[in-house]
Amino acid sequence: MDMNDMVLVSIDDHVIEPPDLFEHHWPSTRRDEAPRLERRDDGVDVWVFQGAEMGNVGLNAVASWPHNEWGFDAIGHAEMRPGCYDMDLRVRDMDANGVLASMMFPTFAGFNGVRFAEPAIPDKDLATMAIAAYNDWQIDELAGEHPGRFIPLAIGPVYDSAKLATEIRRVAAKGCTAISLPETPYGVGLPGFDDRDYWDPVFAACCDEDVVLCLHIGGSFGLIKLPPGMLIDHLIVLAPQLSAITMADLLLAGALARFPTLKVALSEGGIGWIPFFLDRLDRHMWNHEWTGLEIGPPGMTPSELYQSNFLGCFITDPSALHLRDRIGIDTIAWECDYPHSDSTWPRSPETLWGELHGAGCTAEEIDKITWENACRFFRFDPFAQRTREQVGVGALRAGATDVDVRETSRAEYRRRWTQEHATA
Repeated sequence: MDMNDMVLVSIDDHVIEPPDLFEHHWPSTRRDEAPRLERRDDGVDVWVFQGAEMGNVGLNAVASWPHNEWGFDAIGHAEMRPGCYDMDLRVRDMDANGVLASMMFPTFAGFNGVRFAEPAIPDKDLATMAIAAYNDWQIDELAGEHPGRFIPLAIGPVYDSAKLATEIRRVAAKGCTAISLPETPYGVGLPGFDDRDYWDPVFAACCDEDVVLCLHIGGSFGLIKLPPGMLIDHLIVLAPQLSAITMADLLLAGALARFPTLKVALSEGGIGWIPFFLDRLDRHMWNHEWTGLEIGPPGMTPSELYQSNFLGCFITDPSALHLRDRIGIDTIAWECDYPHSDSTWPRSPETLWGELHGAGCTAEEIDKITWENACRFFRFDPFAQRTREQVGVGALRAGATDVDVRETSRAEYRRRWTQEHATA
């Protein structure tokens, strides 16, 4: 296999929501109540809903920027690479990076819709309407208008488990196979996964409809308690390892003992911590059997349960790939993370190929990691629209040689945006 033969399916990217997101999925009689994008005097674009601002930060949209311009300061669409929010151009950026398909987490609503659960959004019925509209945009517009390029990802009303279960069943009927939920609910003021009354209806809906729980890093940041001057670097470095807490919460709460078909993707969680975690938990189940812990079907070890129900997701993890047999070759999937600061765009194929080749992965193993495992887990057919030969890295890039992937400053994007809108 050659690098250009790889088929890349990324199950963790992010969308900076387009200004017209709610235009086609909101009742016309209540148009004034829909979330709307507004530009502040300082040029920052914010979504306004029920009087509350829901904004973007710089690290959410750094694609093409020089590294010295990165930061947490809020920005507007004018300073972003247009592929962040224009989905036609997003597809072109995917082509230039050799990526066939993408699953995209939201931005203005939080990675998992948790912003709608905040007290600043008091009308929860209206919030539930906004969530349904967002999901319809993901399914009908994003995926529907770009066949074969996007795996739709839903969010839900996490503030009401009954409504959340209902929304899971609704989007599943529309063909959506994934729901993004807070990875440590108690970290954002919700009941923990050990609250059966709250979460069991949600888990039941996921199992009944074969919908994957996507638990993306970020919501557990509040578990790290450090002085402000130390916080940023700690959050960035430790974030993937916090997925171990997520996995422990689910397993130790007995969620998979009650729902043995529950499927969980540890989005952007990396895979390097998994072998140690499984070794530790396997030993715990034997060494401390006196606690009576039940984590899954009788007789299954934690390692076996992980390999049957979980998907480990990584952007770059060269050391861990040497332990792929211990992790489980059928449980590893790749992600690009465009347009975030951890993304390997626009040289994802080169980065990933170097790591896979360096770990001695076979062609069969490469296929599993780059597309097969993700497509099986999310029930996505990567070749429904085109043949494999047409969707490999080399073929996609050959059709996108006109896409400019050079480093571009915020000021230059702002100049282009101003010029375009002045003549529009």
